[in-house]
Amino acid sequence: MTVRMIKNSWWVDFTVNSTRYRKRSPENTKAGAQAYEATLRQKLARGDSIDIGALRSKDLTFAEFAVKWFEDYVRPNNKYSEQLSKKYILSSSLLPFFGRKPVGQIKGHDIERYKAQQVRQGYTNKTITNRLTVLNKCLLTAYEWLELEEAPPKIKWPKRALPEIDYLSPEECESLLSQANGLVRELVLTALRTGMRQGELRGLQWSSLDWLTRTVAVRHSYDDRGKTLVTPKNNRTRHIPLDIDVYTMLYRRKKDTGYVFRGSEGRPFTNYRMHYAIRKLCRKVGFRTIGWHTLRHTFASHLAMRGVPLPAIKELMGHSTITTTMRYAHVAPSTLRTAIEMLNPKTMMATDSGQPVGNRWQEVQRSVARQKNAAAEYA
Repeated sequence: MTVRMIKNSWWVDFTVNSTRYRKRSPENTKAGAQAYEATLRQKLARGDSIDIGALRSKDLTFAEFAVKWFEDYVRPNNKYSEQLSKKYILSSSLLPFFGRKPVGQIKGHDIERYKAQQVRQGYTNKTITNRLTVLNKCLLTAYEWLELEEAPPKIKWPKRALPEIDYLSPEECESLLSQANGLVRELVLTALRTGMRQGELRGLQWSSLDWLTRTVAVRHSYDDRGKTLVTPKNNRTRHIPLDIDVYTMLYRRKKDTGYVFRGSEGRPFTNYRMHYAIRKLCRKVGFRTIGWHTLRHTFASHLAMRGVPLPAIKELMGHSTITTTMRYAHVAPSTLRTAIEMLNPKTMMATDSGQPVGNRWQEVQRSVARQKNAAAEYA
């Protein structure tokens, strides 16, 4: 493949049947450019046109461009699950509203009308935001590919409060583990001590475990629809230290290759089987029904309650921004109280290498008192 960086942008530059094709990649990464070139070559092999110039028409509708955008941008650059999500949002919501309108004539007022319609239909701000995100990316790509002169419309994003988090108390965690058996117990314990997502647990490979450093590299997530391994959410690998319980549990049955958690047929658990297992366990223990993501919330919440800094929790959880991690700040009241008390000189703590060494204010007061007493005795 022939891809190259030109003025901070990745381009594809290749020749087919003595015709040179040189185009800027819609995804500004080397991997994205390589995927884009592969897509273009496939289209040429089928006899399809890849001339973006043919799209340059003021009458090009949003529906017409969306089809092109999905084939040339979404398929090469998004995971299978993300493709399905974007396809559903386009077909069920965006195309019915914007489909017949020329893509270059979609303005801020049109987007506000769409938002108002979504609110009237009872959709949450989170759902509306997800749909606007797809619309925004499609419009930005349209203005770039079609070289439209005006700036794309700015979207005013709906305000939404952080969702309430359901997490287990330490006692509930113990109850859950005491009633779980076999592979289900191993999954529950690993989820509680690593914060891995359900798909990441199912896609965990033995080769991702480092027994020397006692860490796990979260490189994959298992996708049921494609029945294959995909990259984790946010498309980046993270490394999580293993606590002694999880390390010992997995070391006892370690292998060189294959899935760590798999059924009798040798394949990972399905999404349905995972949910069935956790619901059955909840009924056995006798408390509310939870999902696997509750165990992930529990991992982060317990770290916050123990005073672990939010940036460290962010890295362990694999969040793309600290904003997502901030939802756990409210479960660390002692940390917040300590921060406020630092403003009061009477409770200010001096530190040495990060360890409390005494009340600085009281030490100063005692020193002053000793000096006064010494002066009085001398007099």
